[in-house]
Amino acid sequence: MPNPYINDQVARTETAAALGRLLADSYILYLKTQGFHWNVVGPQFEPLHAMFQKQYTELARAIDDIGERIRALGVKAPGSFSQFVTLSSISDETGSPAAHAMLSQLLSDHSTA
Repeated sequence: MPNPYINDQVARTETAAALGRLLADSYILYLKTQGFHWNVVGPQFEPLHAMFQKQYTELARAIDDIGERIRALGVKAPGSFSQFVTLSSISDETGSPAAHAMLSQLLSDHSTA
């Protein structure tokens, strides 16, 4: 007879791995959004600056919830930049794109995460 504990542990591990990828995507998205908040310029500065701040604040809450859910499954949550970069499907941004390019990137990234 199969051991139900083994199946439960496999399910927990697989779920934690999926949540780890979501955590990594969310963290990279958080970092990118905060960078855009700091570096946005142009005629839409005020509304974009405020919107980016609201978004990264909400992402910070989500990141904490995801990490705690991973721990609740009995698995260590990833917690380093190197782990996040390896696990994430979202690319970072090292430049300072124009405001419309920032919005385009975030729209694409939110669709990915």
